[in-house]
Amino acid sequence: MPAVPPAQQHPTELWRNPDPKPSYDVVIVGAGGHGLATAYYLARNHGISNIAVLERGWLAGGNMARNTTIIRSNYLWDESAGLYDHALRLWEGLSEELDYDILFSQRGVLNLAHSLQDVRDGTRRVEANRLNGVDAEWLTPREVGEFCPILNVSEDARYPVLGATLQRRAGIAKHDHVAWAYARAADALGVDLIQNCEVTGIDTVGDRVTGVRTSRGPIAAGRVALAAAGHTSLLAGMAGLRLPLQSHPLQALVSELLEPVHPCVVMSNAVHVYVSQAHKGELVLGAGVDPYVSYGQRGAFHVIQEQMSAALELFPIFAQARVLRTWRGIVDVTPDASPILGRTPVAGLYLNCGWGTGGFKATPGAGWAYAHTIAHDEPHPLAAPFALERFTTGALVDEHGAAAVAH
Repeated sequence: MPAVPPAQQHPTELWRNPDPKPSYDVVIVGAGGHGLATAYYLARNHGISNIAVLERGWLAGGNMARNTTIIRSNYLWDESAGLYDHALRLWEGLSEELDYDILFSQRGVLNLAHSLQDVRDGTRRVEANRLNGVDAEWLTPREVGEFCPILNVSEDARYPVLGATLQRRAGIAKHDHVAWAYARAADALGVDLIQNCEVTGIDTVGDRVTGVRTSRGPIAAGRVALAAAGHTSLLAGMAGLRLPLQSHPLQALVSELLEPVHPCVVMSNAVHVYVSQAHKGELVLGAGVDPYVSYGQRGAFHVIQEQMSAALELFPIFAQARVLRTWRGIVDVTPDASPILGRTPVAGLYLNCGWGTGGFKATPGAGWAYAHTIAHDEPHPLAAPFALERFTTGALVDEHGAAAVAH
């Protein structure tokens, strides 16, 4: 009986016979939302299924398990609106396509204005969204109170609400369900998902990538795609690349289970907080990034403390709620607060990084555009503005503040 080709062996069998070493058309580093989505769309859209998705821990155990769950596309600039609204359109049909309930709930996202400058920025963004075909509305304080009755819109509030933008198509999804849905679909198309496999080196010959070294042995690859949030600089450094990224801790928390009382998602740029209620009933609250650069497993206590204080000013009804757990993720942040999505100077090596807090909401759109870029070695039109070259040409996509959050 002929030997089974390495690419068709079960992942756990790959290292039992090191000769020949396993070989793939594409190796994706990172089995989070973006890595899994990219693998799925490479197989579905482009017919490339000889793919290995490598994860140093467990599937979707990195930033995918530590995100906001918020999905929206109300970004200011044309380039951002195009990518995020493409993602939102994919979100709207994702459960049906992947045959898995991702608990996508289009309950609407409010971005609050607490100052005259907030009002100016918000109304500007509403008009920009409309010009780009993205649904957006401006609400008065009374309308905000009607849309979210538990929000404190009193004129005497510490953070008075002067209005808010509203995107009704926006909402939340259950992040682990999203990862499992993409993983199941990719696996069904022949993709290998390999857990507990840390990449320790990237092999090159001349200026072309030839494979990766891992904690479980070497793997040959024609193309290597990085999609490991928070650690892309370390991985790219293995190929001799220095990236315009900083990695910061980003904190959030959930409460004990409560009865359903919070009807939407509320975000406030001025006080660095967002509040939503998950499907099971816990409140999900997040804060701004810690100001220091770190890969540490703990964030600064004062960030959570100030977040809680602001949240209770906006939602006095939650004063007696108990914190169930807190956590910290690591986010890559670029100088213009927009992602890097595309090719690198090393042939066959691709980047998907720098999303800051925008990564989860972009998952389907980023995977779609990244897969196209890898398959054709040409940037997808939605990804082209986010190429690495913009940091030398000056064609930046500056979403600081305009993303409706300060981080």
